[in-house]
Amino acid sequence: MKTFYQRYKHAIPLLVYAVVYCCWFAYLEKTVKRPENLIHMRVDDAIPFCEIFVIPYFLWFAYVSIVVLYLFFKDKQGYIRTCTFLFTGMTVFLLVSTLWPNGHHLRPNIMPRDNIFAAMVAHLYRMDTPTNLWPSIHVYNSLGAHFAVLKNPGLCKNRLVHMGSLILCVSIILSTVFIKQHSVFDVLTAFIMGAVMYILVYGLDIVTAWQMRRQNAKRRRVHQA
Repeated sequence: MKTFYQRYKHAIPLLVYAVVYCCWFAYLEKTVKRPENLIHMRVDDAIPFCEIFVIPYFLWFAYVSIVVLYLFFKDKQGYIRTCTFLFTGMTVFLLVSTLWPNGHHLRPNIMPRDNIFAAMVAHLYRMDTPTNLWPSIHVYNSLGAHFAVLKNPGLCKNRLVHMGSLILCVSIILSTVFIKQHSVFDVLTAFIMGAVMYILVYGLDIVTAWQMRRQNAKRRRVHQA
């Protein structure tokens, strides 16, 4: 049991944060019904509604989960970096949604077409309110998942995985505006936040720096004892 705990204890922060995030987000969904802060850009009106993009939108859940699980078992350091990237952005999103409740009026009142993809979008609309949108976590986490693939020594060398991740990442980002789940503003700000976190996590490597400080502090305590 002790061996199992030592091998997989890095799952604890993920499990704890998942509970905190889900509870916080559920609270926001229930309390933010008619936000005063509406997000809109002129370019949003020029983007057509394209229901087939609901497919990559839903694939986001599998995409991010599979990348995180792969790193969990195969690349502990990459897993920690990816969780740092994702958790930081998701926390910023929760804080923004709490302090500056936001939403949009981009969704079509009536589905322009009657097909299975339009039905899937309608189902999504019933599950997910057009509130708590900025910045787009669909966009931000897709970037985080693709960065994780690029930085993993094994995955980045696999051309099929590399290109598949890029195509899926781009498709998910496009889906957010084509099915009217997000404004272009949400997408752009997610890119900005992603760029900042990329510099911190992969450029400055704050995870390794933090781990080294912990190790040095532990050595000092042992030496003093």
